[in-house]
Amino acid sequence: MSTRHVFCVKLNKEAEGLTYQPYPGALGERIYQNISSEAWQNWLGEQTKLINEYRLNPLEPSARSFLESSMVAYLFNEQ
Repeated sequence: MSTRHVFCVKLNKEAEGLTYQPYPGALGERIYQNISSEAWQNWLGEQTKLINEYRLNPLEPSARSFLESSMVAYLFNEQ
């Protein structure tokens, strides 16, 4: 099986792409098309830090909203 490559906007280089859409909806498709596997793994580590630092409960809608906006800011350098 051949490896899928994308131009990763986070790392600003060509890199191995994700093997599946990691998030639902249009944002998930955007991540799948523009974010490398390496950058996604980096985000997962950052997400864990945020959950621990802010003592977030990912089941709460406000926490999910915060994590989603943080994810967009982290991956796409958007505020």
